[in-house]
Amino acid sequence: MSEARSPVAIMNQVPEASANVRGESPLHHVDLANMASLSTRGAGVIFQELGLQGHLTLRCQPDDAQLTNIAQRILGVALPLRPLTSVEGADVVIRWIAPDEWLISLPNDKVFELETRFRAEMTGHYSLVNGSGGMTVFILSGEHVVDVLKKSTPIDVHESVFPVGKVVSTVFAKSSAVVRRLGPQEFELVVRRSFADYLWLWLQSASQEFGLAIADAGTSTPQRQF
Repeated sequence: MSEARSPVAIMNQVPEASANVRGESPLHHVDLANMASLSTRGAGVIFQELGLQGHLTLRCQPDDAQLTNIAQRILGVALPLRPLTSVEGADVVIRWIAPDEWLISLPNDKVFELETRFRAEMTGHYSLVNGSGGMTVFILSGEHVVDVLKKSTPIDVHESVFPVGKVVSTVFAKSSAVVRRLGPQEFELVVRRSFADYLWLWLQSASQEFGLAIADAGTSTPQRQF
């Protein structure tokens, strides 16, 4: 007897171009793009918000080959099964969160299509949650980015124990973040939307002694120092 499947109601969280609704990142009111147009030099820390991204939380048993193979076919890259690791595909980042949990990020205009494919192709016992509206992504880089992280989190961020690609869920200031190392002096923070303002203010304060520059969401070039 085949397993009966109940339909799951899903909706596209991204407003259509024709709709009289505009989706904005949680720091839209800060006008980072305008700040990034004012050039300065010498900043020790560079801040960038990536804007609206798609975020899916997938949960399934890592030893269920059928499910992990389907996920790999949909995502174009295998789920990272080793603790505290991450993988990247053409348009997707997958972060290990727990033995049976992964945080998947991709361009906002592609997340509904990916979620729809998961619903159509995945079988058995799994969970998929679209949390796109509840998260945002910060990129921190620069000569003194590690010094700012030392102020912000109890995690040891030395390269010997926190190499490129490692990801941890941790306390960050008086909030939390999923932190991933992108390079020797570059880190990604996935934070809750409701704490984005607080963390933006925290990072300004923590970076004050080093100088803080803003990079536009579409560039990697620092433009403004505080």
